Amino acid sequence: MRRLSLSPGVALFVIVLTLATGTAWAKPKKVVDLCQVSHPSDAAIAWECRPLKWGDSPLKLFGNHWREVLRFNRIDQRHFKAGVSIKVPLDLAGLADFTPLPREYPEAAGEEKFILVDLAEQYLGAYERGQLRYAFPIATGGPENPTPTGDFKVSAFDQDHDSSLYKIDKTDIPYPMHYALRFYTSPEWVAFWMHGRDIPGYPASHGCIGLYDEEMQKRYYKNPSKPVFQDATTLYKWAIGSHPDRGKITSLKNGPRVKIIGAIPQVASH
Repeated sequence: MRRLSLSPGVALFVIVLTLATGTAWAKPKKVVDLCQVSHPSDAAIAWECRPLKWGDSPLKLFGNHWREVLRFNRIDQRHFKAGVSIKVPLDLAGLADFTPLPREYPEAAGEEKFILVDLAEQYLGAYERGQLRYAFPIATGGPENPTPTGDFKVSAFDQDHDSSLYKIDKTDIPYPMHYALRFYTSPEWVAFWMHGRDIPGYPASHGCIGLYDEEMQKRYYKNPSKPVFQDATTLYKWAIGSHPDRGKITSLKNGPRVKIIGAIPQVASH
């Protein structure tokens, strides 16, 4: 094979390009089209697909309804960026109190606290005596790292939990799993938790159930500058109740039952 020889000027250009992009020949990062992430409840709300452009912001586009639009798309502020396409309901005012989950869950009528996780909807519901108290968008495991389905129980909690397996991208910092509630330990001793993480609008975890934690994202990613969504904190405090937080993994007796149903939506990218 003939060896290619580069002039000094061309060689310098290649070096600069490599430093700027990480690699001169890297494939472009895929962008998920959230309009192609299909949830069963999407059919009940008329919406149009809108690609986001540079300079777009939730408040600029949707005014006082921006929080509802992001929850409808199961996305946080950091992932609201140019190149992403989102679903925009035609009646923004009609999104008030949006939830794809049932307001009543008769199976849990006799339970003080009960958590329903719907993988198809990518939503979690916290119930009290069968009545929906909270409804949160989530990010669960993808096809290669599925979230287990079935009946489980919150057995431990840890407010400042960190991953022992995964790091924040391009760092040696363990991925933060703050406000963590353990609901399952596999036969291989792999623990599954509900915890704060980034919420990109599609299944993206390694099997855990992620909820909004924008305070964590501001700390580690510097984005968003003004955190708003803190669902992980709300669920954590609701689940552990009056149990003292000792700053470490703590067993929880009689924790809420957790039921995980459905199959994750298909995800298209470009």
